[in-house]
Amino acid sequence: MSRFTTGVTVITVGQEHLHAMTANAFSSVSLDPPSVLCSVGHGAVMHQALTDSGRFAVNILGAEQEPLARHFADKNRTLGAAQFDGIEWWPGTHTGAPLLAGSLAWVECELTDAHSFGDHTIFIGTVLEAGRGSDGHELIFVNGSFGRPEPSTR
Repeated sequence: MSRFTTGVTVITVGQEHLHAMTANAFSSVSLDPPSVLCSVGHGAVMHQALTDSGRFAVNILGAEQEPLARHFADKNRTLGAAQFDGIEWWPGTHTGAPLLAGSLAWVECELTDAHSFGDHTIFIGTVLEAGRGSDGHELIFVNGSFGRPEPSTR
């Protein structure tokens, strides 16, 4: 699976469950109703935070946001509100989940279904609101490394 290029997101949960996690297991599910999915390991702090909150946001990162992706992937970082120290964000209108400044886009979701399989749970969220942020190149992940798409030669 390391050969499959993916985009990079940061999933966030707000209010008393304030937490963030870098994830590339994210996908659109349906246009009607608009919905997305993310897959989270059973042992991840995000698993319980998302389950307890019932609402979440997904921030789609730009190529310049690799430091954010690395920060929220670091299992040794400080948790709770302190993990957001020095990071510009605002609470989503519908979820209270952090929307990260500089993201290319974000979606706020209500958790509508969850399917446990193996060592992960697939969380499905109905989109409450979506927005576009900065223009720029996407942050991608392939072969264990971050990168950016090659410009088209057309």
